[in-house]
Amino acid sequence: MTREIAVVAFGQTDHRRTSDELSEVEMLIPVLHGVLDRAGLKTGDIGFTCSGSTDYLAGRAFSFTMALDGVGAWPPISESHVEMDGAWALYEAWTKLLTGDADTALVYAYGKSSPGSVRDVLTRQLDPYYVAPLWPDSVALAALQAQALIDAGHADEPALAGVAARSRASATTNSHAQLSGSVPQGDYVVHPLRTGDCPPVGDGAAAVVLAAGERARRLCERPAWIRGIDHRIEAHALGVRDLTDSPSTRLAAEKAGAFERPVDTAELHAPFTSQEVVLRRALRLDDRVTVNPSGGALAANPIMAAGLIRIGEAAARIHRGESDRALAHATSGPCLQQNLVAVLEGDPR
Repeated sequence: MTREIAVVAFGQTDHRRTSDELSEVEMLIPVLHGVLDRAGLKTGDIGFTCSGSTDYLAGRAFSFTMALDGVGAWPPISESHVEMDGAWALYEAWTKLLTGDADTALVYAYGKSSPGSVRDVLTRQLDPYYVAPLWPDSVALAALQAQALIDAGHADEPALAGVAARSRASATTNSHAQLSGSVPQGDYVVHPLRTGDCPPVGDGAAAVVLAAGERARRLCERPAWIRGIDHRIEAHALGVRDLTDSPSTRLAAEKAGAFERPVDTAELHAPFTSQEVVLRRALRLDDRVTVNPSGGALAANPIMAAGLIRIGEAAARIHRGESDRALAHATSGPCLQQNLVAVLEGDPR
């Protein structure tokens, strides 16, 4: 990398079960204005804008064009969109800044899951010939992964409950979390996953500002430098994968430089408790690493924004001086099919 790129500002909504009274644009505007204010920038100061969302949640084609009303597309801006979690929009913005075509970038993502059944909507990610016609929903597939972990001896139900309890306890210090504190495990949704093992359904948005080199240092007292970032994918067919492991996460982490030196913090995009077990093993995280101090996706899981939030939360800890070297992870697809890993560092104190 010939340029240093950093996250200099991060903002997110208060995540809620439903936001019927707000459109996507109305949900986004306070976040976009807030993150720009935090960086001391105006819309005209941004060299590149990239967003992440999905038309399947919105129920209409090219829904992201309406969200641009929250950014302000006049005078004309340099803009792009990915039909993915906002973490992948951040990856595109990062590559744009590396080329030198821009010095600053605004990345945002949003999702309103409340209007429909997320479990059914996410079946559209499946192989359309052999798997999707069977209509296995996202929770059923996660339960298949959880049972494989239990059968392999890598976890049991009490261990999964412990992951949920720790995540919700950590979320008590996160004012944006949808769930926090003592949340009961509840009944089985799909065995062996109980309600507490699954993410809440809710609406939310997030945004970050990226800046290059000395511009980043002028905009932020302690920038979160992206030392490495990479994303990989598993085979589409579930039957040819070992669901107890995540080779794509491990490879992405290796390429991002995560194994070169220990990290002190890890924000993992693990919507289900069982997936945190898989990710911890793939990323070689031991008890010395603080995992999901924000509460993670078990505390708030706005579809298409939860992965970007993991990067933002990791960066925010560096901004506040609570972390020196952090790992952030984002995922998309069934059973951790697609995985992105970023390594962020603060300047030495």
